[in-house]
Order: sequence, then C-alpha cells, then structure tokens
Amino acid sequence: MRNAALACFLILVPYSLRAQDKKADWKALYDLRAGEKIELIETGMKKRVGTFSTVTDEAIQMREGSNDVGIPKENVARVTVLDKSHRLRNAFIFGASGAGAGAGIGAVSTRCNNATDWFCGLGRSIAVGIGGLVGLAGGVGIGAAIPSHPTIYRAEPAKPNTSH
Repeated sequence: MRNAALACFLILVPYSLRAQDKKADWKALYDLRAGEKIELIETGMKKRVGTFSTVTDEAIQMREGSNDVGIPKENVARVTVLDKSHRLRNAFIFGASGAGAGAGIGAVSTRCNNATDWFCGLGRSIAVGIGGLVGLAGGVGIGAAIPSHPTIYRAEPAKPNTSH
C-alpha cells in the first residue's frame, strides 16, 4: 500500500509544479515570435485562432484568416501557443512508467510461502503481467489527456468587490 501511495505521489508532483507557474504576466507574450500559431480566449469566452503578429503593453495583434485583429489587454483571458502536439509522446512516456509501476505493484502484492512450489512462481508472473497491463492502460490514458499546448498567459480572475 505504501508503494502505491508513493507511486501516486510521484505521478502527481509534475501537476503541482505546473499549477504553481505564474502565467499572469503580460510580458511573457513578448517572447512570442511573429508567425507563431496561437489560440486566444477573450474574457467573453470568444475563441480566436490565428498567427501572432505583435504585442504592446495595451493590446495583442494577431492575424485571423485574412484579417488583422487587435485585442485589448483587458479583453484577453488566455493565450496558448499551438505548436506541435505532444500527446502521443506523453502517452508513450506515461504508458511505459505506468506499466513498470503496475508490474512492480503486482510483484510486491504476491507472496509465496513455499519457494519450491512451481505454482507460486506462475501466480506471481500472472500478477506482474496483469499489473503491467493495468498500469500501461492507465498511463496511456493519463498521458493522452494531459494538455500538450503551453498556456503562456492567463489573466488573473477578477476579485470580488467585498467592501460595502
């Protein structure tokens, strides 16, 4: 049980580190290059997909189809770079690590009292195989579900006005 808890902890560490990223800095948009494909979500939840043109302290400029569009900073909720997707790579990495963890848990979970019994070794092999398959399936699912496009700017949520 302790090994399973440790495996879950190690899998969840990258998520906690990702959640701590500061993405509310408008200056991060200055690192974009003209022509990069981006997705911009406005505060009214309108989604725009196009290529980045320029950014100033007041607005971001992008090309959406054949139109140049300028969106004021206060109307931008999120900007995501739409580079090459890494979902397949993530699925392979998490699938392999899940299979290894599942096989390890399967090996540890089976106990043999009599080391000379051939059936004991067969039971452990089955447990390792099933654990590996379950871990593989879970890892592939988690890896494919992880968002692969980096969000470089996310506006801070509006704070409620509590003074009355």
